[in-house]
Amino acid sequence: MADDDPHLLVVDDDSRLRTLLRKFLQENGFRVTLAADAEEARAKLAGLAYDLIVLDRMMPGETGTEFASRLRLSDPVPILMLTAMGESEDRITGLQAGVDDYLAKPFEPRELLLRIQSILRRALPADRPAGTAIVRFGAFQFDPRKAELSRDGEVVPLTTGEAALLRVFARAPGVTIKRADLTRETGGAEGRAVDVQITRLRRKIEADPRAPRYLQTVWGEGYVLWPDE
Repeated sequence: MADDDPHLLVVDDDSRLRTLLRKFLQENGFRVTLAADAEEARAKLAGLAYDLIVLDRMMPGETGTEFASRLRLSDPVPILMLTAMGESEDRITGLQAGVDDYLAKPFEPRELLLRIQSILRRALPADRPAGTAIVRFGAFQFDPRKAELSRDGEVVPLTTGEAALLRVFARAPGVTIKRADLTRETGGAEGRAVDVQITRLRRKIEADPRAPRYLQTVWGEGYVLWPDE
């Protein structure tokens, strides 16, 4: 493994699955660290930054959903959640907790790999050009090149899903974008997933998320980001 290969943290209480995932992911070019539960994962995160977390939802003690929700208060690291619960409401719960994607067990290893690669592609490195200018709205500005949102000079943490959405809006500020187009362009899940990400973004950029000034809904059409003139 090269030092610059993406480093994944796999968190699952099933020791056999952890071992299998480590072998498979290492064979596909990733560095992998394992944790058996949320407490061990938190300890690993305290000492090292990871490129992505593969997180089991149903763990004894602190669940994956609870862990993701608490982690999101301070860390925007991408999260792919694994779960035996595949219903749409369960996926929405995970997205509301701040995870970037959701994969139901049992899953094909190839699908897991493709989803990890998709999330990492959306988390563009700072030196990769995005071809769009900085967008300013109120006290905020978003730099698509860095995937960085800031308020009065202070960085506001974003998940990769939130950053991907803002990149799409930044390419066409003031233009209504359909939900289906947002889903396709960000590589996210279909249905209410985009709505959940929009709600999370509004909580970060709007004084009153229920009456948004900048990230508005165009009923029957989609969403639009209104920048300052």
